[in-house]
Amino acid sequence: MQELTIRTTDGGETTLSTSELNTFVSGLKGSVTTQADPDYEKVRPVWNATAERMPAMFVHCVGEQDVQRTIRLVRERGLLLGVRGGGHNIAGNALANGGVVIDFSAQRGVEVDADKRHARVQPGALLQDVDRETQRYGLATPLGINSTTGVAGLTLGGGIGWLSRRFGLTVDNLHSVRMVTADGDAVRASENENAELFWAIRGGGGNFGVVTSFDFRLHPVGPEVVAGLIVHPADDIAALLQQYREVAEACPNELTVSVVLRKAPPLPFLDESVHGQLVVILAVCYTGAPGDAERALAPLRAIGKPHADVVGPAKFAEFQQMFDPLLTKGARNYWKTNNFASLEDGLLSELAIAAESLPGPECELFVVQLGGAVSLLPDDATAYMGRSAPFTMNAHARWQKPEEDDVYVRWAREVAKNTGRYASEGAYVNFMTQDESDRVRSAYGKNFERLATIKARVDPNNVFRVNQNVLPQVPDAQRAARTDDRRTSATGRDQSLEAPGTP
Repeated sequence: MQELTIRTTDGGETTLSTSELNTFVSGLKGSVTTQADPDYEKVRPVWNATAERMPAMFVHCVGEQDVQRTIRLVRERGLLLGVRGGGHNIAGNALANGGVVIDFSAQRGVEVDADKRHARVQPGALLQDVDRETQRYGLATPLGINSTTGVAGLTLGGGIGWLSRRFGLTVDNLHSVRMVTADGDAVRASENENAELFWAIRGGGGNFGVVTSFDFRLHPVGPEVVAGLIVHPADDIAALLQQYREVAEACPNELTVSVVLRKAPPLPFLDESVHGQLVVILAVCYTGAPGDAERALAPLRAIGKPHADVVGPAKFAEFQQMFDPLLTKGARNYWKTNNFASLEDGLLSELAIAAESLPGPECELFVVQLGGAVSLLPDDATAYMGRSAPFTMNAHARWQKPEEDDVYVRWAREVAKNTGRYASEGAYVNFMTQDESDRVRSAYGKNFERLATIKARVDPNNVFRVNQNVLPQVPDAQRAARTDDRRTSATGRDQSLEAPGTP
């Protein structure tokens, strides 16, 4: 290999010699791709095309030892590090621009223990990989809404999806993980082992280490559920959403009904005259007893006069893939998000205005119904913040041409601003874009200080910073105590002067 210039965490650059690189690569089970390799551009892209970053080196890790070896190199040389699981993150945080990327793209294995109802999942697995294996046994764990989403990133940010109202967040169903910390140690984290670290990774993102395997609890779901779409005309969006609000408030936990406001795609069950028209889509998933489905769905079906109602028996894994054609890799995407404690009339009016000003045919407003099992735990049960909010919104701008970036980004920001006056505390970090670093503290609310303290203990040098970053922070009382200890050492000397930069 040729010598390689790599970006460092202080904003500078350093060069790894050919000898250093060859020594590093020779100890890997996996392989390395650099910008000099002909397949670099096949390796580099992630889901969101606006993440136009150019890592200097991808390390395709195979197993825990490869991860340890990479982290030790990164730490010793002060290199900028990113970690890619499924590569679906809206902020593009899988890619460290000019830095090193630990790449798990090929590590997509899923092992199911049907008797114990557990699944062990590798860090590159997608939702579709987990569904494929767990649904063989009629089992599932709460994941997302798009089968091409990476399990690792989804989980570390909290994880919301079609099963959350019944079984909780993805992190509520995480039994344990194996991970490599900033000092290169491989550890297990669970409720009973490294419990503070386990608390932090359940919503705290990739701030605390690199997870090399996940162990999830599974629940009986499917293979068949009652699911599908009800597509309404957008004649009076606010009035329709008011009716939806009444139904949503009374939904059993087995029923999730989320809202999509967008231009109608050419779905085969819609008349051609509806294609391209603004519509209100109610996305429905019922996982309770099949005999109770009609009773549960009756209030929903009493709303308005839809263009189409295609809710019925469906394979759960297939329903998880329903939105895949609308969310394919390679488009330009920008999101903004807010949580809501209720769907106030003023908020519904703002959503209607935003829908009527969609800047393009691929854009949408997605209002996710939560509550149920998500809200049964207190906000400090895990790092994820916002359990009391029964709804979260994603203003999703999606387009194809770079020269149109400003138009689409401006629309999403305007939606967030206008709906923000109705927002409740917290924010779903998986919906936050790369320009929202100033929002991280408020997104975690009262959980932030605990996260920052844990960060200071396990990653004081902020090795894991290419994420929605929680900066290491020692609490004021602890910092004061440390200062007193230094000043009253056995020698009587002021040790704080001997260790500049020590917290």
